[in-house]
Amino acid sequence: MPPTNPRTAGRRQAPGALPVIGHAVSMLRNPHGFFAGLSAHGDLVDIRMGPFKATVVTSPELVYEVLMDDKTFDKGGLVYERTREVLGDGVVTCPHSEHRRLRRVAQPAFSAGRQEAYTRLMREQIDQVTEVWSHGQEIDILADMTTVAARTGVAAFFAGHLSSPDLVKTPKDLATVSRGVFRRMVLPSPLDRIPTPGKRRYDRSRARLRATIDAVIADYRRTGEDHADLVSMLLANTGDGLTDTELNDAAITFYFGATDTIAITISWALHLISTHPRVEEALQTEVDTVLAGRSAVYEDLEKLVLTKQVITETLRLYPPIWIFTRKVSADTVLAGHRVAAGTDVVISPYVIHQSADLYPDPRRFDPSRWEGRGLGPVRKNVRHEMFPFGAGPRKCMGDTFATNEIIMALASIVARWRMQAVDSAAVRPTSGAILGPAGLRLRALSRTAETV
Repeated sequence: MPPTNPRTAGRRQAPGALPVIGHAVSMLRNPHGFFAGLSAHGDLVDIRMGPFKATVVTSPELVYEVLMDDKTFDKGGLVYERTREVLGDGVVTCPHSEHRRLRRVAQPAFSAGRQEAYTRLMREQIDQVTEVWSHGQEIDILADMTTVAARTGVAAFFAGHLSSPDLVKTPKDLATVSRGVFRRMVLPSPLDRIPTPGKRRYDRSRARLRATIDAVIADYRRTGEDHADLVSMLLANTGDGLTDTELNDAAITFYFGATDTIAITISWALHLISTHPRVEEALQTEVDTVLAGRSAVYEDLEKLVLTKQVITETLRLYPPIWIFTRKVSADTVLAGHRVAAGTDVVISPYVIHQSADLYPDPRRFDPSRWEGRGLGPVRKNVRHEMFPFGAGPRKCMGDTFATNEIIMALASIVARWRMQAVDSAAVRPTSGAILGPAGLRLRALSRTAETV
C-alpha cells in the first residue's frame, strides 16, 4: 500500500538515487509507491533515471497551473515520447502547435447530440458479453470488459470494419503496448533497445495495431462510403489538411482511449463493490429502483446517482492514466522556483488523489465523499484535486463517452449479477502506463437464482 504522507512545501531531490541509474530501480520495483511517497519531499521533487531528469509536481495548485498553460507546459516528456511510438501525433500526444486544429476536426464525434446513439451501441455490447455468463461462473472480468469496450469502440469509430480475427488481437496488442510503454520509459538508453522477448512482443503488437488501422482507413478511402462514424468524419474533414498518417494517429488514439481505460475502470469498480457489501447493497437498491432488472439506457444516466459516485470514487483510487508528462517550452517559474525550458514535468493523478491533505483516510473506498458533487473538486478553493480525465485545454474530449459507458456497464451488471471476489488479496495494480487490476477474477452469481 502506498504511503499517504502529507505534502511538504518547497523543491527537493528525491532520496534514494543510485549512481548512474538514479531512481530507475525504485520505479521498476514499486512505481506507485515510489511516486506516492514523493509528496513528503516537496511540492516539486526532482528525480533521475540514468541521464534522464524530471521534476514531479505533487501540489494540486501547481498541477492546475501546469495543466491550464498548455503552451508553456506542452505535451512532451518521456511518457509522451514513448506513447508516440504507438499513437503517433494524435490529438492526445500532439504538440500545442497542432492541438487546436486536430481537436477541432475530431470534436464533433463527441458532441452531446451523438451520446444517445453511442449508448445504444454500449448497451448492445454489454448485453452480448454478459448474457452468456452462468450462475457460479468464475469470470476474468477485465478480459470481458475489454471485449465490451473494444467492440463498442469498433462500432462507434469504425462501424464494424475490423474483421473478427483482428478484433480478437487488437485488445491484446493494446495491453502489450501499454505495459511496454512504462518499461521503456524507465529503462535508460541503450537498454531500451535490447531485443528482449518483451521488447519483441511490444514491437510486434505496435506494428500490428498500425497495420490494422491502416487497412481500415484504406478500405474507407476505397469505398467512399459515409458510415456516420469517427473515421468517416475525419475523412470528411480532409480540408483541414489531415494526412493519412494523421488519420491513422487519430483513429488509434481514440480506439486506445475507448478500450483500456473504460474496461479497467469498470473492472476496478466491480472489484471494490465485491469487497464492500454495504456499498454493494445500496447500489443494488438504486439499480433495482431505476432499472427493474433490465439493462441501462441513456435516459437512466441522470437517475443513477450512487452509481456515478461509485465510479467517481473508483477513478479517485485508480485513475487509469495514473502518470503523464509535460515538456517546458520556455523558462518559467513554479512556486517561486525557476524551471528551465526543456525540463520534463511529471504529473500523477494517482499521487494527488491519494493525498491525506485532501481526502480523509484516502485509501478508504467511500463513494459518499461525492454526495452532491460528481466529477469535480472536493473544495471550491482547491482546483484539480480530482482529474482522472486530465484538465485544462488538453482535457480528454471523450470523457462523457467513457463515463456513460462505465455507468451503463456497472448498473446493468449489478442489476442482474452479484460479483463475488474469488481472491481479493491477489488483486494488485499493474505496473504499466495504465493502472489496471492484475489478478482480478470474480464469480458471477445470478441475483435471480439467489432469490429462488
